Amino acid sequence: MAGLTISQILFPTDFSDASRLAGTTASDLARQFGARLHVLHVVPPVTDPTPAPAAVRAVADELDRGLSIVTAVTSGLVARQIAAYARKNAIDLVVIGTHGRTGVTRALLGSVAEAVVRRAPCRVLTVPAALPPGAPAARAEALEEPETASCAVCGAVTRDELICEACRAKIRGEALDRKLREERAGR
Repeated sequence: MAGLTISQILFPTDFSDASRLAGTTASDLARQFGARLHVLHVVPPVTDPTPAPAAVRAVADELDRGLSIVTAVTSGLVARQIAAYARKNAIDLVVIGTHGRTGVTRALLGSVAEAVVRRAPCRVLTVPAALPPGAPAARAEALEEPETASCAVCGAVTRDELICEACRAKIRGEALDRKLREERAGR
């Protein structure tokens, strides 16, 4: 069996902290394998793509220490666009961050990382948001708790989030209800 050859690595980013950690991992792997690093941002439907190209370039500049980097911005359903990009560009490895959502939030928002794992034509490495670079997995439980903040909607204490999970779920539910009402009215 031949050794593992990785010449094209895809790092999809949503500019979150979870994504930033995956970017560090992707750039480290690209250096180790001498691979080209693709930095991709997918603009979800009905979102203004205007700031995305500059933000992607800023992420690439942050990662670029002697790497060959390609940047791209696409739009559409996020997981499908990531898998399509990987297929089109003969990507050998996708390195994607996970937010670690569970329960109702995961059910409402879905998991882009999980969908990419199912759809990608290549290996996918998921990088959890809670694990800092270089920290052994065995010491993950010893990590400090994230700083707390206040929810911008209800004022409840959150774990360094702008909006708490309960308000985020409520907002998503209201948006889904509004969409369903509009669809019913259009029939």
